[in-house]
Amino acid sequence: MAGGAAVNILKFNTGGLPKETLNWRLWFAVFAFGLLGAARGVDEGLITGVFNSTAFKKQVGINDLDGPALASVKGNVSSMVQLGSVLGALFAFVVCDRWGRIWATRQLCALWLIGISIMMANSGSMAAVYIGRFIAGVGIGETVVVGPVYLSEISPAPIRGLCTCAFTGSVYLGILVAYVANYATHKTMDDTFTSWALPTSVHLMFAGIILILSFFQLESPRHFIRTGQREKALVTLCKLRGLPADHPYLLDEITAIDVSFQEEKEATLGLGWKGVAKEIFTVKRNSYRLFLTNLAQIMACWSGGSSITVYAPDLFNLVGITGEEQSLFSTVIFGIVKFVSAVVCALFLVDLAGRKRSIITGIILQTIAMFYIAIFLNLVPIANNPGFEPSPSQNKASQGAIAMIYISGAGWALGWNSGQYLLSSELFPLRIRAICSSITMCMHFLCQYATNRALPNMLLEDHGLTPHGTFYFFGIMSIIGGVWVWLCVPEAAGRSLESIDKLFDLPWYKIGLRGKAYAEAWDREQEEQHGNEKKGAEVHYTEDKATA
Repeated sequence: MAGGAAVNILKFNTGGLPKETLNWRLWFAVFAFGLLGAARGVDEGLITGVFNSTAFKKQVGINDLDGPALASVKGNVSSMVQLGSVLGALFAFVVCDRWGRIWATRQLCALWLIGISIMMANSGSMAAVYIGRFIAGVGIGETVVVGPVYLSEISPAPIRGLCTCAFTGSVYLGILVAYVANYATHKTMDDTFTSWALPTSVHLMFAGIILILSFFQLESPRHFIRTGQREKALVTLCKLRGLPADHPYLLDEITAIDVSFQEEKEATLGLGWKGVAKEIFTVKRNSYRLFLTNLAQIMACWSGGSSITVYAPDLFNLVGITGEEQSLFSTVIFGIVKFVSAVVCALFLVDLAGRKRSIITGIILQTIAMFYIAIFLNLVPIANNPGFEPSPSQNKASQGAIAMIYISGAGWALGWNSGQYLLSSELFPLRIRAICSSITMCMHFLCQYATNRALPNMLLEDHGLTPHGTFYFFGIMSIIGGVWVWLCVPEAAGRSLESIDKLFDLPWYKIGLRGKAYAEAWDREQEEQHGNEKKGAEVHYTEDKATA
C-alpha cells in the first residue's frame, strides 16, 4: 500500500496520493509540531555537561561531595525533568481533548519557559534547580503526546511515518544543538556562571520558536470531528490537503474519519468518562493496544539508549576518552550520528521497510554494541581507573568501544526511539487516542526517570552493577525486546489511522505475525467490492441513459 516516504515525495502519487496534498501547509505543520521533539533532546543533551561544570557545582554547593553522594545528586538532577514529565504526559490528554492540539502546544511552551527560567535564576539554591526542572518537565512531558498525535492526525497515510518521524528527528536535532552548545562554551569560556547558563538557554530558544510558530498553525481536523465541528474539520482538511471540498480523495478521507468516530462514540453512548474507561480497558482490541505501547516503552528505556544519550560524556570517559573537552567533542560526533540515523529512518525505513523491520534493525545494532562494550569493560580495567596504561591492542579495542557507542546511538535512532512514538500515536482509535497516548507516555517517563536516576549508581564499582555489568544488562534487555517486537508488534505502515483497527480483529497472539497479511487481504476484498459497486452504478447509468 505504501512506498517509502522518500519515494512518495518524488513520485507524488504513490498509494493514490494526489500531488496537491504535498503542499507548504502540510510541511510547515510537520516542521512546527515536529520541532516539539527538540524539548526532550535539548534536556538529554545538556544536563550532564551542565552538571559537570565546576561553576554549576560551586553555585549550588555540591562541589565537595564524594563519589557516591555526587552520583546520587546527579541522578536526581538529571531525572527531575522525567519526574515532571510523568505529570505532563498524564495532563496532556485533558488539554488536547478540551482545548485542542494548538492551545495544548502554547501552554506547554509556557510551562517549559517558566521552569527553565526558575532553574537559571537559582541564586545558589538546589531546591530552585529541582523545582525549575520539575516544572519544565511538565511542559516537556506534554510534547511527546501533543507532537506525535497531531502529526499522525494531519498526515496522509502513505507518508505518516515520515511526518511523525519529524518529531524523532527533532529529538536528535535538540541533542546535537545541546552537545555543540556544551562543547563550544567549554572550549571558549572560563568556568563561570555563563559557561552553564548559556547552554541552558537553548531551552528558551526552542520553546520561544515553537510558541511563535503555533500561532500560524491549523488545528487537527480529527479534533474538530471529535468535538462535533464537521464543517470546520472539512475546511481545515481542504487547506491541509490543498484540495477542493468535492475532491474524491478528500471526501473519502473526511468520511472515513467521521464514520469511524461515530462508530466509536455509539459503542459507549451516554456513559461519559466511564464509557471512555470501558472502551479502553474492557474492549480487548483496545486493552491489547495499550499493553503493546506500554510494554514498548519499558523495553525501549531499559535497553539503555536513552540513558546513554543523557550520560554520554561520562560513558565516553569510561571507554577511554580522556579529558572533559575531548569527551564533549565526542558527544558532538555522537549527536551527528544519531541525527543522521533518524533522518535515514524517516526517509527510507519506517514507510519503505515498515515499522517492525526498522525497529528490529535498530535493536540488532544496539545489541551488538552493548555486548561489545560490556566485554571490553570486563576484560580491560580502564573504567574508573585513571592510572591504567592500556597496551596497543587494548587501545585498539578502546577505539572499537568508542565506535560502538556511536553504533548504539545509530541503532537507538533507527529502532526504539522512532518506533515508540509511532506506536503510541497511530495504533489507537480517535476517541481514545489522546488519553491512551498520555498513559503510554506516562509509562515512558516513569521508565526514563528510573533509568536516568539509576544509571550513575549502576555504574559504581562497589555499590552498583559495575560498568561492564550495566552494559551486559542493556544487551540482554535489547535481545528480549527484539524477540518481543518480532512476535507481538503489528505492522501499520501505509494504513490510514481508521483502517489500522482491522489489524486487531485477530486473536492477540496472531496480531504481530499475521496481522499485516490479514489486513491486506481485507483491503483487497474491500477494493474488489468497491469496484463491483462502481461498475454496477455505471451499468445502471448507461441503461437509464439509453431508456431516456
